Amino acid sequence: MMLKNGSSIWVPQRGRSVVILFFIFFVLTALGMHDQVYAQFTEAHHYDNTPVGVNQLELAYTYGRSDTSLDTSLIVTGAKLNLNQGTIDYTRYFGLFRRLVWVEASVPFAGLNGSVAGTNIQNSATGAGDSSYAVAALLKGGPALSVAEFAKYKPTTTVGVSLTITAPTGLYSPNKVLNLGSERWSFRPEFAVSHPFGHEQKWEFDAYANAGFYTDNAFYHRVEILRQQALPGLEGHISYFFTDSLWISLDTRYSFRGTTFVNGVNQNNAQQNFGLGSEVNVSLNPRNSLVFAFAKALVHQNGPTYTGFAVKYNYTWGRGYR
Repeated sequence: MMLKNGSSIWVPQRGRSVVILFFIFFVLTALGMHDQVYAQFTEAHHYDNTPVGVNQLELAYTYGRSDTSLDTSLIVTGAKLNLNQGTIDYTRYFGLFRRLVWVEASVPFAGLNGSVAGTNIQNSATGAGDSSYAVAALLKGGPALSVAEFAKYKPTTTVGVSLTITAPTGLYSPNKVLNLGSERWSFRPEFAVSHPFGHEQKWEFDAYANAGFYTDNAFYHRVEILRQQALPGLEGHISYFFTDSLWISLDTRYSFRGTTFVNGVNQNNAQQNFGLGSEVNVSLNPRNSLVFAFAKALVHQNGPTYTGFAVKYNYTWGRGYR
């Protein structure tokens, strides 16, 4: 049985990993040539049950490109931006009131460069981005199980909730257009339903509803105050298990509103954004897994027109792992 982080309870059959890695390399190359992207979706299977006492360390590399901005509150027409980002993420799973609960902390380090067409504006930034912290729980379908108990667990419909807080710890200069930080706090509550179905439950559908809420940036352009309305979003993920060690998902996300105000003046820039992506998750053995994610903003009214991809390595350890 595969865990939601990509690790498996048992070691895959000999030779399977080599075949899978070749397949993943082929997919990555083909999609990368067609300008696919990685976006900030909540991952498919994020609210699947997982054994308690498990720790996960994730190392990720993300490449992103945008013709407007990588910031949901700042759209720069004619911009050409490139982002190379590495992220360190730690997650701990435990039981609380007999339900699965987990906490997560993430710190990005990035290099951002770009220019604006028709001007002499060229800039770059390198350093830490805004860190994020999350707490989540399964309200239904997620009993707190040990690794041994989880081996007998049959996936079922789960209902989960989470809250992600992003802190303004990233590099920010009010004199620059390009920044790795946003100089404001954000809060993102999320409600999720996940339902496995089909023959041997090889299919799974995930539906997430979330919204971003933002504090003011009081140092916008040094002397202005930037305020942004809430940015709600809806996500849908459909995934399929080819083997016990490999699943692939098709991901969609729609977000809207998020109008900004500068010194109280409405910028009339309500957003409508629709993104399409895909994720490939492969377990190499009980402790190690790889994830390849791609996404593209297909509709971007007053929103970032980002494109990109991500490659992630997950290492899992804890009580019950050999």
